Amino acid sequence: MKVGWIGTGVMGASMAGHVLEAGMDLQIHTRTRKKADSLLDRGAIWAETPSEAADGADAVVSIVSMPHDVEMVHLGPEGTLSAHHPAPILIDMTTSDPGLAQRIHAEAQKKGIQAIDAPVSGGDVGAREARLSIMIGGDSEGVRAAMPIFEAVGRTIVHQGPAGAGQHTKVVNQLLVASS
Repeated sequence: MKVGWIGTGVMGASMAGHVLEAGMDLQIHTRTRKKADSLLDRGAIWAETPSEAADGADAVVSIVSMPHDVEMVHLGPEGTLSAHHPAPILIDMTTSDPGLAQRIHAEAQKKGIQAIDAPVSGGDVGAREARLSIMIGGDSEGVRAAMPIFEAVGRTIVHQGPAGAGQHTKVVNQLLVASS
């Protein structure tokens, strides 16, 4: 499987490493190339833009900082959906906005692309140890096809429902943790 990967921050770098270890090929993009050096040294290929990371991939994954970043990575002028040959599966693992997840899903559908929101819980330790909890929203067909990626980075993987359901579940998860 060829995976476009966008974001190599505190969690993304470890997660991308697990995807490489699972035998998948990575085309990687992050704002600061230096943060991707260890992955590039292990065989990942550098992509100059999110669009380039998605081009020709079987799936593209993002885990970035904020909803605005998610929007730019996927819907912006150099976003994944503008790729010449966009990945048929788009997965956003950022904790973001349910409405944005639904909007990305709608735009992706226009191009025949499965968009999945799959925020994670478990922090940097869970990312390093590949034991994240993944809350998934999206169509069953896309979720099934993306399962090898989810299994490479997480232990508790639950398809919550349609687009936006993963983000809604993450909001509830954060509220429960905060009130504990």
